[in-house]
Amino acid sequence: MTVGTRHSFSPYAVFDRASWRALAEGTRLPLDETELRNLATLGDRIDLDEVATVYLPLAELLSLHVTASRRLWAAQSEFLGNTTAKVPFVIAVAGSVAVGKSTTARLLQTLLSAGPGSPRVDLVTTDGFLLPNAALEARGLLGRKGFPESYDRRALVRFVADVKSGREEVYAPVYDHQSYDIVPDRRQAVDRPDILVLEGLNVLQAGRRTDGTAPEVFLSDFFDFSVYVDAAEADIQRWYVERFLALRRTAFQDPTAYFHRFADLTDEQAHETALGIWAAVNGPNLRHNIAPTRSRARLVLQKSADHSVRRVLLRKL
Repeated sequence: MTVGTRHSFSPYAVFDRASWRALAEGTRLPLDETELRNLATLGDRIDLDEVATVYLPLAELLSLHVTASRRLWAAQSEFLGNTTAKVPFVIAVAGSVAVGKSTTARLLQTLLSAGPGSPRVDLVTTDGFLLPNAALEARGLLGRKGFPESYDRRALVRFVADVKSGREEVYAPVYDHQSYDIVPDRRQAVDRPDILVLEGLNVLQAGRRTDGTAPEVFLSDFFDFSVYVDAAEADIQRWYVERFLALRRTAFQDPTAYFHRFADLTDEQAHETALGIWAAVNGPNLRHNIAPTRSRARLVLQKSADHSVRRVLLRKL
């Protein structure tokens, strides 16, 4: 652990790669290269060594929190003399577009599922709570997709509140990145999992009512642990452009894809288009809405330019 004078007034304990990896020394990695490739998001360069160094210790830490939470629930139930059903442990994963938060969330789901007792771990992304394109267009917000006002935050808070209260079969809308829209009449069922991983741009944002006042209930009120995936904006912008170029050669080739119109761009045109989208949408959203929530996270994964996590910041208890 690299907590010295420079960090003595920080609310975080800071771990370098070696000290963080040592926390899970001797723990078996429950996946192989093929499984990892299926989990990794396009453009997010990651290997098994990175999983063992960063994500395995994180999963071990989270398992400790889950176990402690269950023990507290059991002790409280005995003390109160009630039989309240145990509720899911909710983990939030936040960060910018293209920073690798989806890969982080999928890895946590896989690693936690392989932990002691083989807990049932569900993963839900907040993309499903974006307003449909027709509603965004009617409100003049289609060009601000991903900004706080583009989500049905009331529905999102209600969903997480229902999950956290232990309700049976809570449903989340489903988003399709190919069509760039909500899928009509399709829902994801969440039925009292042991752990819920909630991943999205907006999970740590406080949100405001239409009159500008703060809501009485925050999404983060229902979280047991939160992770923020962090990197320098210049690196995230480069990763976004690289991913856009890769999608132009793959997913955008599908005539039914929302972004099919970009498939025939030259490399130079595609590069400029991606930079324009970043400058107009993703960059401002990161600076004004996403990055300011970093300090609300329980743990921060700070990435280097090569996608590897260079250090881990854990909020002091």
